[in-house]
Amino acid sequence: MNKRLRLLRTTSVLLGTALTAVSLAACGGGTNDASKPDIVSEEEIQKALDKPTELTVWSWSASLPDVAKAFEKEHPKIKIKVQNVGTGAEQYTKLQNAIKAGSGGPDLATVEYSAIPQFALSGSLVDLHRFEFGSLEKEFTKATWDAVNVNDGLYELPLNAGPMALFYNKKTFDKHDIAVPKTWDEYIDAGRKLHAADPNSYIAADNGNAGLTESLIWAAGGKPFSANGDKVSINLQDAGTKKFATTYQKLIDEKLLSPVAGWSNEWYAGLAKGNIATLLSGAWMGGTLKSGVPDGAGDWRVAPLPTYDGKPASSVNGGGSLAMLKQSEKQLAAAAFLRYVSAGKGADITQATGSFPARTKVLESEKFLAEKDPYFGGQEVNRIFTSSLGAVHEGWQYLPYDVYAISIFNDKVGKAFTGSLTLQEGLDAWQKALVAYGTDQGFAMN
Repeated sequence: MNKRLRLLRTTSVLLGTALTAVSLAACGGGTNDASKPDIVSEEEIQKALDKPTELTVWSWSASLPDVAKAFEKEHPKIKIKVQNVGTGAEQYTKLQNAIKAGSGGPDLATVEYSAIPQFALSGSLVDLHRFEFGSLEKEFTKATWDAVNVNDGLYELPLNAGPMALFYNKKTFDKHDIAVPKTWDEYIDAGRKLHAADPNSYIAADNGNAGLTESLIWAAGGKPFSANGDKVSINLQDAGTKKFATTYQKLIDEKLLSPVAGWSNEWYAGLAKGNIATLLSGAWMGGTLKSGVPDGAGDWRVAPLPTYDGKPASSVNGGGSLAMLKQSEKQLAAAAFLRYVSAGKGADITQATGSFPARTKVLESEKFLAEKDPYFGGQEVNRIFTSSLGAVHEGWQYLPYDVYAISIFNDKVGKAFTGSLTLQEGLDAWQKALVAYGTDQGFAMN
């Protein structure tokens, strides 16, 4: 395509720096004859591992240094420098600076699934079809495989998954004789009962969370974002989005949500005391509870995400893996390590730290499914997370500028949580701003 996209200009609050305008034809994402990447053989990859090479990886993953050491032990001529240059948006800003400069970036970097389109469409990432990694598709769940593919380009191999679930404080529920909700109506009723019994207790905490909102819209069957090349559509009035907004508005109107900010000291304190009784989150939240609320061991449990009709339906919240920058001059060795991280022994190391896996062979293992988690009272939580992953609504897409979208969420939708406007009005305002931004960046908005 000839249309040029001016992605991530200085108007982006999170990313800050500008990218040189890029043509979609050069994005490396397609598999047609004009954009099909040069194929590298497995033999060439193995030869690269016999040459002294140092790889640089930017990641905030706590497990990746151990994965790197294990890889170095198997391939002693390869040295891997894992650098934590910031979490999420902070790292993305530094990546964009390196991309703009044309040098100074890592060979590999952690990129969350929601941010992949933003980097892929800028032509900054290597299409992993070059290494014929598309053959690994069956090793991963459909939900995570779909997340790493953009416009027929493969930009990561999935490492972890974030299937949504309901984390609830059983001690609090039992104290107030509250049943575990299976539907959203039951969830709202549980919130009413809890808050009536104890005005200092809330069913959940939310003062505006873009990632959670996107995941709940997804779980409601919403598909508000659509991107095909430079054509982008935004419809935050579709049936699923409206279903979510109407239901969640009841929690806001009746003041059933604690106004404390997520990840704050007050938030952790509320979880520890049981005054924040549930968390709607991805499977990774289990690790957060264990590390941030250790005294809550035995009090918490996991249940399927509430649905609108009682039938299984879910979405994904969070997750990411390693992407390869095009400016890397060591792509063959980098490809070997990337594969090791997601489809090799590295994935086992990461899983052992509590990361929920994306590999089908693990999710189909009775040993994995039957693991009893002491923190959750000996519950077999992996069965619940795995079932959730199987119930994820298909067809969800992130905006090709989702990082920017998240950066302005609280300025638009966040006002709904203070009562300044309704949730749907906030979503409408968010859409208007996102359409304007997309137009300014050169996308064909419809």
